Amino acid sequence: MNGDLRELYQEVILDHAKAPRNFRFPEGANCSAEGDNPLCGDNLTVKVVLKEDTIVDIGFQGSGCAISQAAASTMTEIVKGMNTAAVDTLFSHYHDVVMGKAEADDEVLGKLTVFAGVCDFPMRVKCATLAWHTMQHAIRDTGDSDTDSMLTDNMVTTE
Repeated sequence: MNGDLRELYQEVILDHAKAPRNFRFPEGANCSAEGDNPLCGDNLTVKVVLKEDTIVDIGFQGSGCAISQAAASTMTEIVKGMNTAAVDTLFSHYHDVVMGKAEADDEVLGKLTVFAGVCDFPMRVKCATLAWHTMQHAIRDTGDSDTDSMLTDNMVTTE
């Protein structure tokens, strides 16, 4: 990672860790999941307002390292208003980048590009992806086509 990207990475991580966006549970949430990374001590709950296939609102609460908090914060900012197919595509690329399997594409990832440096720290990949996996479980495991009346609680553990 070049020096400018490393500096931006640190700046974004610290900013989102100190003042996480969407650190709340949205009113009317109809999808929910809990995530836990026992290796780092990260735990969070993601709640989503899902209408048809669109994430209308999303929020999270929990505790953990700066990377997990910043990843959850940036994720909630970016996915709001997206349909689940677009979220799947974005997460797939993001996951490949933080795993070191792909180069970051700024046009696809936007501000998530700053997490590209996580691949240099394999123990931090789970921190950077916990919120994403948790959100995926929340929006996938509703078990009912009428998501407006359903609240699903699931547990995601990354070890």
